[in-house]
Parts: sequence; C-alpha cells; structure tokens
Amino acid sequence: MEGSAVGGTIVTPVRKRRRLPRTALTWMAVTPFAAWAVARVAGLERGSLPTQLMTATPYAAAGSLLPLMIAALGRRRAATVVALLASAALGFSVLPRALGTADAAAKGRPMRVMTVNMLFGKADAATIVRLVREFQPDVLSTQELTPGAVEDLDAAGLTELMPYRVLEAEWNASGSGLFSRHRMEPLAGWSPPAGHHMPAATIALPGGEPVEFIDAHPYPPLGPQVTDWERALESFPPASPDRIRIIAGDFNASLDHSSMRRVLSRGYKDAADEVGAGLIPTWPANKKVPPLITIDHVLVDRRVGVQEVSVRDVPFTDHRAVLARLIVP
Repeated sequence: MEGSAVGGTIVTPVRKRRRLPRTALTWMAVTPFAAWAVARVAGLERGSLPTQLMTATPYAAAGSLLPLMIAALGRRRAATVVALLASAALGFSVLPRALGTADAAAKGRPMRVMTVNMLFGKADAATIVRLVREFQPDVLSTQELTPGAVEDLDAAGLTELMPYRVLEAEWNASGSGLFSRHRMEPLAGWSPPAGHHMPAATIALPGGEPVEFIDAHPYPPLGPQVTDWERALESFPPASPDRIRIIAGDFNASLDHSSMRRVLSRGYKDAADEVGAGLIPTWPANKKVPPLITIDHVLVDRRVGVQEVSVRDVPFTDHRAVLARLIVP
C-alpha cells in the first residue's frame, strides 16, 4: 500500500499464480501411456522416430504403473480406468515374453543355432570360436561380416569346426555369412529387396529333410531408411508346409514393432519368446550403458520345438550373441 496526497490509500492487488487443477495434472501423466498403449496394440507407429521409440515398450509398460497409482490415489475415477486399461494393454503385450516354457515334448532332430552381429568385423573372433566349441551350433549366422573377420575366424579355428559356408562378406556393415558343420548349398529364388546382404541356404541337417536358413539383417529404421526396413521385413517368405525354415540375425526390430509381428503371423514364432527369454536385451552391448533392447532374434517355423535360448557377450561388438537349442521335426 502507498500513501495518497489526497488522503486515503491505494491498494495494489496481489496477483495469484494460477495452478493447474489436480485433475489436469493427472491426465497429463496418464495420456502419454494411454497413447503408447493404443499405438502398440493397433500397430500405429509410423515414421522413423515412433518406430525407434516402440522398442522401449517394455519400459513404458513398467512406467505405466506410476500414472495408475497417481490416478488411483487422487481418486480420479475416469483417469484411473484409462490408466488401468493402458497398463493392462502394455502388460499383456510384454509379460508373455518372460513366461514361456521349454518345449520338452517336442520330438525330432536336435538343431543348434547361433547368431551374432560382428560390428564391421570387429567382434572378437577367438570368443566367437570358443562359443562355437562350447555350444556346438549346427549353423552360425553372422552379420556385418568382413573379409578380414572371415580370416580371423578361420585363424581361430572355425574352418575345422564349420567347414561349410555361404558368405557375402563386405568391408562394411552390409556383409553377412552363414557357417555350418553340415553340407550347405545357397538357396536360389529369394533375395531381399532392400537391406544388407542376407544370404540364404539349405542345410543338410542329419536325420531328415534339409532345413532352409536365412541370415537376417534389414537396415535400421533410421530416417528415410525406415521404408527399406519395412520392405525387408515384408519380404521374408512365409513358412512353408513342405520344408522347415529358420530366419535368424539382427532384425533391427523388436516384437513390439507391427512389421515384426506381421513376419511372425506368416507361420513363425520367436524362439526366445517361446521359452521366457524374450525380454533379455541384446543391444547395445559393451557400452557404458547396459543392453537395453531386444533386436536380435531366432525365428522358427511353428512346428519347431524350442528347448533353450540364451545370450552371450562378445567383446568389441555392440550386439550380444543369441544361442538357441531347437528340435526340428
């Protein structure tokens, strides 16, 4: 208040800061997770950034419990219902990957698969060959395989362990290659429309018909490459009633991507998902931050039994190796 020359006082009103009502704050917490749940369930991710963000769905599922608690404690009924539906939708999308069980009843031929992205051929060849000796895979699927990496692997002893190979090595990220302990022939009639090299072969697995194998490595969905990423995933052939087919490698995709789920809908299942290992992250490895997302997969024909899936660290690459024990009918 200030004194006035004509007597009396002039009162200066104090402006009050407007505060958002608690209901608005609650909806601000709930809405992002509800939108995420709708996008995940309906497969609405479009463009590069939403596609990349979708790999974080397991973390969104865990985080969705916080706005649910806020809405419930604040007794905001409508917001609580929406938050509960969002948490349930995200939870049912994610949790089954941790609840699978080994297919102990499957009968057929045992087959072991190992896949690893070698990061421009820098992955430690001695570690990879040591894993091959320990795990004894029938097939080794490699991505970002360079000619130098092939020499390093053979120098470490891979030639004696896996003498058969279908290689498309390059001095860049496009190189890929399949190694096998059984006779292997290049598979004619399939080539990716986009993406890195993805060699395919028929493998003479003992005890029955050959098995078809595709080494997967679409481009990452970065910027305009998201279109080629989608085209590569759409190009994978459906499962065949006449022959068992396996697709393994670095898909640059998680099971939360609608494009990846469409691949599965064509007659495949994710081996890690089947045995409760579907939430084990595979990238980025050997960094200051721990691995965060799961983009390396072994997809198998639905008739194939899955006994075990594990991941192993390999020095000098940003991907973890995936190892799967299968039963092929």
